[in-house]
Amino acid sequence: MRTPLQKNLDRLGRWIGTLTLLVVGLVSLLGVIRGYDAIEMFVWGVALAVAAVPEALPAVVTVGLALGVRRMVKRHALVRQLPAVETLGATTVICTDKTGTLTQNKMTVRNVYTAGRIFTITGVGYVPEGSFQHNNKTVDPAKHKTLERVLTIGALCNDSTVSKTESGWQITGDPTEGALVVAAAKAKLVKSELNSSNERVNEIPFSSERKQMTTIHDTTDGHYAYSKGAPEVILDKCTRYSTETGEKELDKETIEEILREGYGMAEQGQRVIATAYKKLQGKEADADNVESELVFVGLIGMIDPPREEAKMAIETCKNAGINTVMITGDHLLTAKAVAAELGLLNEKSMVLSGEELDEMNDYDFEKIVENIQVYARTDPSHKLRIISALQKMGHVVAMTGDGINDAPALKKADIGVAMGITGTDVSKEASDMILTDDNFASIVASVEEGRNIFKNLTNFITYGLAIHIAEVMIVLSTMLAGLPLPLIAIQILWINLVTDGLPPLTLSLEPPEKQIMNQQPRSKGEGIITPRVLFYSSLIGIIMTIQAVAIFLWYIDDLVKAQSMVFTIIVVASMFNALNWRSERQSFFTLNPLTNKPLLYAIATTVLLQLAVLYTPLASIFHTTPLNMGNWITIILLSATTLLITEVTKQIENMRNKQKIDSS
Repeated sequence: MRTPLQKNLDRLGRWIGTLTLLVVGLVSLLGVIRGYDAIEMFVWGVALAVAAVPEALPAVVTVGLALGVRRMVKRHALVRQLPAVETLGATTVICTDKTGTLTQNKMTVRNVYTAGRIFTITGVGYVPEGSFQHNNKTVDPAKHKTLERVLTIGALCNDSTVSKTESGWQITGDPTEGALVVAAAKAKLVKSELNSSNERVNEIPFSSERKQMTTIHDTTDGHYAYSKGAPEVILDKCTRYSTETGEKELDKETIEEILREGYGMAEQGQRVIATAYKKLQGKEADADNVESELVFVGLIGMIDPPREEAKMAIETCKNAGINTVMITGDHLLTAKAVAAELGLLNEKSMVLSGEELDEMNDYDFEKIVENIQVYARTDPSHKLRIISALQKMGHVVAMTGDGINDAPALKKADIGVAMGITGTDVSKEASDMILTDDNFASIVASVEEGRNIFKNLTNFITYGLAIHIAEVMIVLSTMLAGLPLPLIAIQILWINLVTDGLPPLTLSLEPPEKQIMNQQPRSKGEGIITPRVLFYSSLIGIIMTIQAVAIFLWYIDDLVKAQSMVFTIIVVASMFNALNWRSERQSFFTLNPLTNKPLLYAIATTVLLQLAVLYTPLASIFHTTPLNMGNWITIILLSATTLLITEVTKQIENMRNKQKIDSS
């Protein structure tokens, strides 16, 4: 499947190729009619055709994309599909997971609710040190049976471990489960010791659809199922609850109290997990049997601080016309609290749960999808529906994912973004881009780089088109006027070689402009060859044509001198044109000349090569004559108008754009 960029380049190639053949055929025929040798005109025509067709453009575009992708790697984004770069700059919506992407993914258990009491746990990160407090008094967790049981279930129904390394305490596995292991360790309940006395014999794995995990253990008191998951899911399967004095029937009032406490934690931005158990007759893992008639033990509330850089990145997205949508499996209140802290919500923002989404038909959902900022209690299937609705509204959607079940959504999105640290191999394979640091800020940095790469592509295509248009117009105008040839074949090929090589490549190294993330995303259907590109290419082509024809007429009495002057002014004017396209809209005179040193080296190299064909024995091959100081002053003054006229045109365009913005 060909990308829009490839299709644009093909269309441009066909258009230029057809036009060039017509012009070259016409000029060659005129040359023969005027008495030039047919073979000479054929060679000259082939040379002009080669020069007029930007045959190096695909290679330069590919290298430009590759150089941009290399810069993105330095900003923690690994692009798997090169054409995805062109889509990045058009992104209008970023749908992102919460945990680890918008937050630090450093879970810490803060509260435990059990047997009608709330306990607060102190400590930071994964260090298994901290105290347990109730009513602002330190308590011994060993003296509270239900508290111990909550922590024990959290540590046993768990696949993560915590260990001390040279760099500190680290978890192996899921950070949420790691936080549960650390909380238990603070109560002197060490996971390895618990595993020894409570051997796991079976399990029912967690899934985002079930929102629950259960493990079966062989204990000294028989087989027990330990379960953890979303509070509403666990409570729905419980018939009794645990107290300090034993088990009691779970009545409506107790359920409401438990949910109320859970909502209170969620409103503080905490992820809330419920724990339960059941005594079994055997070790079979039949979900319908094992995960029914459970005994509720307690709620665990844990915090995951938002990334500071994520807040700034979200603000950057707002300025860039990009909407950030948070999609999480957490409770709606937790999601809403975290979104508010990140600055995602405004007065028009809507928050939708997966359950509410399931109840809506596509028509109703599409009417409100652009106003929904947060999705809670979702599963991977919801991501597909969200993407489809946004794409139907004309948006270019980037979607993050890390699980196996996220693969379809990553494929469906315009830009699928996988997590490099926590992502599965399946999600990475389905993605267009991988974040090596799992950080939302890296997505925004990638969009910035994507915009910059596309801007640089547009700029060096404008640069190259202008030169090719100028070469054709110079030859066509002089031939139609009945003048001698302004350039010979080898000179045309030389111009093509030195102007299509280093300068356009170094233009692709131009860093992002300061205002690039204050611009609206470009239209999804907008190609790289726009009316603006054609306008500036034609304008500069006409300017260079006037320069060349004027200087040719001035020195026409000495044909070799005139051709040498035309030959040189095209090369020098092209270098001024390269300076034009360091920036799409900013004035060249406002840019720091040292931010793109390779361009300066490329211009210097090109000028030195031109001097070589004027002042060395190569002059006999290229049929040139040395130029004096007066000639160079004329060339520099004339060719400088390439830069100056374009500068004035840019400023007029910027003023008109500002007036449109002010009036709207």
